Amino acid sequence: MKAIILSGGKGTRLRPLTYTGAKQLVPVANKPILWYGIEAIVAAGITDIGIIISPETGEEVKNKTGNGDRFGAKISYILQDKPAGLAHAVKVAQPFLEDSPFLMYLGDNLVQSDLRLFCEHFKVRNLDALTLLCPVENPTAFGVAKVDADGKVLQLVEKPKVPPSNLALVGIYLFSTAVHHAIASIQPSARGELEITDAIQYLIDQPKQVEARQLEGWWLDTGKKDDLLEANRIILDTCLEAAVEGEVDENSQVIGRVQIGAGSKIINCTIRGPVTIGRDCHLENCFIGPYSSVANQVTLIDADLEHSVILQGAKVVGIQQRVVDSVIGQRAQLKVAPQRPKALRFMIGDDSQIELV
Repeated sequence: MKAIILSGGKGTRLRPLTYTGAKQLVPVANKPILWYGIEAIVAAGITDIGIIISPETGEEVKNKTGNGDRFGAKISYILQDKPAGLAHAVKVAQPFLEDSPFLMYLGDNLVQSDLRLFCEHFKVRNLDALTLLCPVENPTAFGVAKVDADGKVLQLVEKPKVPPSNLALVGIYLFSTAVHHAIASIQPSARGELEITDAIQYLIDQPKQVEARQLEGWWLDTGKKDDLLEANRIILDTCLEAAVEGEVDENSQVIGRVQIGAGSKIINCTIRGPVTIGRDCHLENCFIGPYSSVANQVTLIDADLEHSVILQGAKVVGIQQRVVDSVIGQRAQLKVAPQRPKALRFMIGDDSQIELV
């Protein structure tokens, strides 16, 4: 079995961060979102992986992710020259997939479940498609599945006004080669894209063997700022292990599960975990509260931070009031004059400079 990961798209919901980079490379707990998907697929026993890239961000994805050696995988890159839908991505990946069944994974998803269980179910049941589902509170915002008591998919509806269930399509699918014929048989939707839901519905109507399984544990779609922060919170809560490799002076307190990377210096700070701090950072006179991720080469001086994500090379100086629920982009600079407000919230793109006076 092979796998494809979709890592194109414009990432409009995460702008301004994604004006200058791929949304799948935005870090959660100091690791690119895309890498979590690769690791989950390799853990399921699939090591031949194709990553679908766009002309705008493809080179960045290649440079950051490499050939797969770090993951114990072989990674190929497949160019999708235009954002023409998920089924179109499968179509351009067909030369890579050849006659292999495959797992399809949307690169901005994070799941807790073990994908190996779904791969085994797909093989044992000799299915043509297996969709993964998760109950949601707002099914009108998702593709939704109607299933019978045995897990057989009866109908798929994209963002229905009257949902047939509360079971949303997660963005992880398993397919046999039958899906290629299905994609060749469908027409673009009203928005001009080849929809994977239409291809699956075609398989259902044939009829082919199409089933669904519910995820166990959490599912996170990191397409928006608040989703990104929630993903960061959950990953820190469930996966972070304490490890202090940098220098912490005697005036500092490190409380709870905290990671501090090599070359980082912590001076007169209180850090209350779960918190991860990358390599070669300088933190001085700061309070870093729970659920914060600070990437490599960040400078924080006189700053009070909680439930936030600070990207590589950013500099935050002179903010002693709390910065909360914020995402600050790479190399951004944030400085505050003595007359300060009581609370601040930011989403700041790469290379920004902001001064509050």
